[in-house]
Amino acid sequence: MSRKYFGTDGVRGPYGSAIMNEEFAWRLGSAAARFARAEPNFRSTEVLMGRDTRASGLSLERALAAGLQSEGLSPKSLGIVPTPAVSLMTRRSAASLGVVITASHNPAGDNGIKFFGPSGIKLTDDDESRLEGMLPVAAGAMSGPVALMQNSLAQYCELTGALLPRGSLAGWSIVLDTANGAACHSSRVVLQSLGASLALIGNSPDGSNINEAVGSQHPEKMAALVRARGARLGIAHDGDADRCVLCDETGEVLDGDEILTMLALHALRQGRLAKHTLVVTVQSNLGVDAAVRAAGGKVCRTQVGDRYVIERMQAEGANLGGESSGHVICSDISPTGDGLVAALKVLEVMQAAGRPLSELRKSLVKFPQLSRAVGVREKKPLESLRELPAAIRAIEAELGTAGRVLVRYSGTEPKLRLLVEGATDPVVQDCMDRLLAAARHELDVIEG
Repeated sequence: MSRKYFGTDGVRGPYGSAIMNEEFAWRLGSAAARFARAEPNFRSTEVLMGRDTRASGLSLERALAAGLQSEGLSPKSLGIVPTPAVSLMTRRSAASLGVVITASHNPAGDNGIKFFGPSGIKLTDDDESRLEGMLPVAAGAMSGPVALMQNSLAQYCELTGALLPRGSLAGWSIVLDTANGAACHSSRVVLQSLGASLALIGNSPDGSNINEAVGSQHPEKMAALVRARGARLGIAHDGDADRCVLCDETGEVLDGDEILTMLALHALRQGRLAKHTLVVTVQSNLGVDAAVRAAGGKVCRTQVGDRYVIERMQAEGANLGGESSGHVICSDISPTGDGLVAALKVLEVMQAAGRPLSELRKSLVKFPQLSRAVGVREKKPLESLRELPAAIRAIEAELGTAGRVLVRYSGTEPKLRLLVEGATDPVVQDCMDRLLAAARHELDVIEG
């Protein structure tokens, strides 16, 4: 079923646009309540809500809560909390829905709304299509502030902090970048409770600076500070803290593929990788497959989007999966991607191995790869184009089994994403240049 408003990660857009305003939030809340009540596993009227630090979040939360209340549900706000905290608390409570008001890694001017079912897992494509079909034509009266649920963030910190022994990070110097977002409090509290000495970046949210030149999308400051302080590593989240990007003690940045490979190989050695299977997306480097296969495991791939990873994990009986962007799902601990959990699991590997991150990352030998994201004014259907599909076919024929091409539109931003892997860097660069030239010729590309 096609969806009009939902993308790969909820409904998202510039605040004040046609799909990201108080009136639409009310309608979405009303539809979500109707959807929840129609489910055979409907278990209570309670809905848990969280938000990140954007200035528009509180107003959207109140409107969405009013929509939920119009259909008889009882929303409770967790306040400013990471997305994975809402997911985890939804699973551990009697709530029928979890809702997060966030635009994740997008700029402060954007916002979004995403939903979790009672299990703490994001709604499926079919669920979202059915929810869209229940949207009322117009919004009703907006209500006042929603009731605040006490101690929810403290519970999340306690649950995640228990992953490592208390005091186990004593003497560890860590740079932590929380993107002026939802993890400003939680990640700091947990790491300090374990004994770490922290240097903080992106820990002064003002409603308009979330993700602004900080966080997982901009790890440069983190890397520079790691080098300057001689820290063991750097940890960066995005605005809603469901991502984790690291840098090693030399200041070199690691992506999600390197994190997933380290965790998978460690779990295989410990006999804790369920079904000996790691789930990744088509975006991940082919070197991940080679490393996991060599250790006796297997890799399954799915389309881009952490919820598709989770769906495949459930189907395969796997307990580890994620994306190269830094979404890491450890389903034994959390039902969705959790940047803090991912960081703690890497710290566990470092302690068990007694080796620095710069050595552990070598377990993944990447195939030569280039990826680009270019802004477009209109997402013209790729099948309606001529030159770009022709360029893709020609390059795929040339690469054969020694590489691959991936071209798709972002599900959350007006961007075309291109990826090429091949045998050598010059081959990959030539292929990327040809793809970009074809895209620029047929699409209204926004340069810069």
